[in-house]
Amino acid sequence: MQARLPESRGGSRPRLVRAEPPPETTTIRIPHTPAICLAPQYLAEDLLRLEGFTDIRYIEPQGESAPVQILTHGRADISMDAAPAIAYALGNGSPAVVLSGIHSGCYEMFGHERVRMLRDLKGKNVASAGIGSADHVLISSILTYVGLDPHKDVNWMMGRMGDEMTMFAEGRADAVMCFPPQPQELRARKIGRVILDTAYDKPWSQYFCCMVAANRDFVSRHPVAAKRALRAFLKAADLCATQPARAAAYLQKREFEPRYEIGLEVLQKLSYAHWRQAEPEDSLRFYALRLHEGGLIKASPQKLIAQGTDWRFFNELKKELKA
Repeated sequence: MQARLPESRGGSRPRLVRAEPPPETTTIRIPHTPAICLAPQYLAEDLLRLEGFTDIRYIEPQGESAPVQILTHGRADISMDAAPAIAYALGNGSPAVVLSGIHSGCYEMFGHERVRMLRDLKGKNVASAGIGSADHVLISSILTYVGLDPHKDVNWMMGRMGDEMTMFAEGRADAVMCFPPQPQELRARKIGRVILDTAYDKPWSQYFCCMVAANRDFVSRHPVAAKRALRAFLKAADLCATQPARAAAYLQKREFEPRYEIGLEVLQKLSYAHWRQAEPEDSLRFYALRLHEGGLIKASPQKLIAQGTDWRFFNELKKELKA
């Protein structure tokens, strides 16, 4: 039996906004990645059906290390991804467009004994899932923020997704950036210590960690579908914020995260209501500036925002879903 989506705010089932036309397409493709922080796009499945989508496809990576890369390759239509990874992709010519912010605070950096603060990363071995991956780009932006050169001041140990955790656990790397459920797994194994938690440490806690991006061609050809899909994502974020226990049970039943306790811990910690409070442009500007300063992208933040964002649907939905 298919797992049922948790109820929306106030206990009522979400309903279609009938003044809108139906979506131009009933098919939507969403990347599938092993990150609990992307819970809204998995909880959105039933909401997407209510929005008129009948063919919801989860696309597995084919060598891509970030969902925005799947959008770039045209294999998916819409997805959440880390804000710095999106900024990096846009700065390198991705045909993606940013539609919204979702939440803050999912990344934690762990270090071994030789790394007690961010500046201690100088000269150390830093594990990463590869050039352009979300962890590589986020770490590079952080290094730039604290005055280090991401090209010269650390020794990158690159691998495929998952290799970075092995390198850190085995002691070959001094530091690693983790996304849920990786921090929970390291704490359970008593490996390393947290040197940065983006849920609490400023300035990162003030900005969106994950945002919503879409393939530009999809938005251009299917604007109604794009808005409806984004509405489903934002409603699902509200479900994560207001009913984390039911959301965790849904993730467990659908096997997106089979460990209920870990799923619940993550959903309770992250700020899924952040989309109601913050301006997504500020977050994209913050990360784009760091990446521009660090030489990872050539485009200025102003140019990147002008060419790579479309806030129409977010501004409309923020008013519509205000209650």
